Amino acid sequence: MINDSPYEFLDADTSSPLSDPDAGTGTAVLERPETKEETRRSDDGDADRFAHYVSRDRIAESQMTGRPVVALCGKVWVPKHDPSKYPVCPDCKRIYDEMRGW
Repeated sequence: MINDSPYEFLDADTSSPLSDPDAGTGTAVLERPETKEETRRSDDGDADRFAHYVSRDRIAESQMTGRPVVALCGKVWVPKHDPSKYPVCPDCKRIYDEMRGW
């Protein structure tokens, strides 16, 4: 038998729903690998009992909007307490000193 079709299928995957679209109705499912996104966020504020370095502008914005801030050390939280009551975060201090060239 001679194939008069202008389309030539070589090694067609017969398990694929697209290999025979007239075979019936169905739905092809694309598998997506499961990924977990981790964010470092802590809203407790007192968990580590340190005062962190954050821009004054960011603090003022957070007080108005309630959005969390990010300290130099990476801690994310919504400031609610007086930082003068806590010791300075050693990581924030180290990063700040490195930025200033000390």
